[in-house]
Amino acid sequence: MRLILIRHGESVGNVDESAFCRIPDHTMDLTPNGVRQSQATGARLRELLGDQSIDVFVSPYRRTWQTLEHLELGARVRRIREEPRLREQDWGNLQDPSTQVRQRRERDAFGHFFYRLASGESGADVYDRLTGFLTGLTSPWADAAREHGRTVLLVTHGLAMRLACMALMGWTVAEFEALSNPANGDYRVLTRQNTNGSATGGGILGLGPKWTLDRPFDTWK
Repeated sequence: MRLILIRHGESVGNVDESAFCRIPDHTMDLTPNGVRQSQATGARLRELLGDQSIDVFVSPYRRTWQTLEHLELGARVRRIREEPRLREQDWGNLQDPSTQVRQRRERDAFGHFFYRLASGESGADVYDRLTGFLTGLTSPWADAAREHGRTVLLVTHGLAMRLACMALMGWTVAEFEALSNPANGDYRVLTRQNTNGSATGGGILGLGPKWTLDRPFDTWK
């Protein structure tokens, strides 16, 4: 089984943080640059996939749906499902600029995994909802014949990508904290190494075959 995780292209909020004061996070659009990033990523994915059919799960946010549209994967997509558990970390409703600046500063000092936003989630909260989704998607007890050679695309957000890899790769909190988000429009590929059903990996729940990551994440500067 192979999982491809994609971060959405550049959004209005990525270039203008004041936009969060007047636009709900879930309705934030891609910028023209974000559209170009998504199109470029789509070209790389089409080469990676060839003629393979894939299943797609997408965050309910507008920018992730727009990213999926501009990937232009066409007939390769067998089915698409909106998955709310892939959504961005919740920062609350329309945001107050001074509060967000303070919380970002505190989160950097406290740690991104455990720091809970005043009207939203901690990284740990996002991890909990993601592991519920991933456990069902990647269960080592799934029908091996059905799962063999299957590729699933997850169109999501930067923090969610890191936390999903943390869950499947068995990273510690300290290892997670050392990593930065991928760039907008970037992706990572996780491949499950089947070993006759033996539990060789340290992923979610400490069970199941080992997962490998195609490229590491950058570390904090």
